[in-house]
Amino acid sequence: MLGSNLDRALLSLAISNGARASELLGLRGVDVEWGEQLVRVVRKGSGAEQWLPTSSEALVWLWLYQTEWGPVDPNAPLWVTLRRRRGAARSPLGSEALRAVLRRANAKLGANYTMHDLRHTCSLRMARDEHLSVRDVQLILGHARLSTTVDTYLVEEEEQVIRRVLDHLRRAAEQKARPVVAVAQGYDTGDLAVLFGGRPA
Repeated sequence: MLGSNLDRALLSLAISNGARASELLGLRGVDVEWGEQLVRVVRKGSGAEQWLPTSSEALVWLWLYQTEWGPVDPNAPLWVTLRRRRGAARSPLGSEALRAVLRRANAKLGANYTMHDLRHTCSLRMARDEHLSVRDVQLILGHARLSTTVDTYLVEEEEQVIRRVLDHLRRAAEQKARPVVAVAQGYDTGDLAVLFGGRPA
C-alpha cells in the first residue's frame, strides 16, 4: 500500500520496536545487525546506546530500500533523501521528511497516525504477549522508571480485564467440580491434592 521501500522500512521498524522518531533518524549503516535482527539506537535523553530487536519484515523492507540506493557507508546516516536543489545530492532524512512519510501513509489509510501512535501500538502488542513481562516492555521502550511504562503505555482495556477475570472464575469453578479423591491410609491428603489437583476425601 505504501509507495516506497523507505516508507515501508521506517514505519515497520517503528512499530516493531517502538523506537522514537529521533532514535530512528539517528541510525547509521553500522547500527544494523542483520544476522541477529537488531538495530542500535541512541536513546533520547540519556544518550545511551541500546540494541533493539526488530521484525524480519522490517529488515526485508530495509534491505530493499538499501538495494535501491546502493552501498551505504557504515558510519553515514541510514536514511537519506535526494535534495534536488543541491543537484540531486543525498542528504540525511530529517524530521520534516519523516513527517512526510507519515502524511503519505495516513493519506493511503485515511488515518491520522503519529510516530507516538506507532510507539504506543508497539508497547500494547508487547504488553499483551503473555511471554513478555512489563519489565521487558520497559527495557525495549527505554524508560528509566517502570511506572512510566505502566501509567503511559499499558492502560488496560476494560473488556480484556473482564475477560481475564471471567476466565479466572471459570477455572476456579472447574477446580471445585473435580471429583473427590479417596485417600488410602498412610498418604498425606495435602500432598495428594497438590499432586493431582483434586479434593481429597
